[in-house]
Formats: sequence, structure tokens, C-alpha cells
Amino acid sequence: MSALASLGAKLKGTPMQYRWPRRLWIVRHGESTGNVARQAAIDAGSPEINIDHRDIDVPLSPRGETQAVALGRWFARNSADGLPEVVLTSPYARAHATARLITQHGGFSDAEFSADERLREKEFGVLDRLTTAGIQERFPEQARFRSLLGKFYHRPPAGESWCDVILRLRSFMDTVGLHHGGQDVLVVSHQVVVLCLRYLLERLSEEEILEIDREGDVANCSVTQYEFSEMRRKGGELLLKKYNFLAPLHEERAPVTAEPPVADALR
Repeated sequence: MSALASLGAKLKGTPMQYRWPRRLWIVRHGESTGNVARQAAIDAGSPEINIDHRDIDVPLSPRGETQAVALGRWFARNSADGLPEVVLTSPYARAHATARLITQHGGFSDAEFSADERLREKEFGVLDRLTTAGIQERFPEQARFRSLLGKFYHRPPAGESWCDVILRLRSFMDTVGLHHGGQDVLVVSHQVVVLCLRYLLERLSEEEILEIDREGDVANCSVTQYEFSEMRRKGGELLLKKYNFLAPLHEERAPVTAEPPVADALR
């Protein structure tokens, strides 16, 4: 038997449940200094958000660090059924730092840990660091295009649409299934990524995911959790168990914040 045929036979005999994670937690990073600066710019009526760092380097705020520690402690308190074995994080500093604090205080700092660029923040292109007022002042045609196309399909110059984010996340989930089937996986990323993963995993429509988005922002360090089930779909699926879950922060009396991404001015 050839090596390829041997591999095919092996995969054919692999239990379907091992092609999905056993459990998948998806966490938005803790509050960042960029989130704080965004709100300050809006309050001041400024067209531009004042941040000294490039977006990838924006750090956690002190409240964001507190939120990440609180979430880590929640994992530690609820470890009877096991802790994450794999931690996959956006390479952005705020997400990476959140993941590190969670693992350190959650008791699973020995988990497999890696950054994946496909989990990065949505790229906003020429609209980056502008408030709604700034976009309307400097790029009125983009404000019109956004109103016409909607946030799911609108791609600002040099930026991404939600569809672009979903495209890279399809590849990411293929990698998760290939390498981490049957494992407990923690993903730490950004608000749009959390929502786009819900769109993928639950096979939602544009209107369904945008309705979820309209109901409220994904809170910093909130938990979205899926568990594997083989009951309803051939080959199994991941079923949503928690969304925007904030008990970990409430239990530690940590601050709850839900600022939108720095550049997401056109709501």
C-alpha cells in the first residue's frame, strides 16, 4: 500500500469527533489603551483617536489586565473537567497579553501556546483611528458606501470586510480541526473575530450575525464556549453553550467593559 493510500485509510477510520475540538472557548481580549482612547476621542468630539502605537502594539489597560486575571482564576476554579490544552491567540499585543495572563492565573501555563496571524484584528485601512465624525469629514464617500453595502460586505480602501475576515477564519478552523481534534482549545482574539467565528460555526446568515452584533458589543474578556456533539449532524458539530459570558468577571468583581474596536466607528 502506498504512503498516500495508507494515510487515507487511517483518516477514514478516524472517529469523527476527533475532527473537532472537544471544547472551544473564544475570548475577546481585555480592555486596551486603544479602547480607552477611542472613547476619549468620541467624548471630546475629535475626528481622530490619539494612540502612540501601531494597532498591533496597543497594550492592555490596567482594567484589561484585571479582567484577564479574573478570567484565568475562573478557569482555575472550574478545572474539574479539564483545562485548555491548546491556546491560540492573535499576535496583537493586547490579545497575546490577555492569553498569557489567563494561562498563568488559570493553572495551564504549560498548554501548547502559539500566535496565529489569521486571528488578527479586522483591518480598517484608511479609516483606522478615525471616529464617526472623522470618517464623515475625511472620507464621506466611504460613509456612503458603508451605508449602502452594510458592514458585512463593505471593504474600506486598504482594509477588510467581514467577508475577508471570514475567509481567513475558514482556513484557521481547518487547521484547528486538523491538528487539535478532540482537544480543549482556547482562542483569544478580537470582537469581529468572535462574531465571525459564530457565523462560521453556527452556519448563520448575514442578517442573523448582524442582528447578534446589533444586540450589543462583545465584552472584553467575555467567554463564548462551544462543546462537541454528534447528536444532530453527521460527523458531529460544535454547539454553542455560552456567549458573551461575564460571570468570570462578576465573580472577581472585575470591571466590565465593552468598547467597540478602535477603528469600528461606523456602527
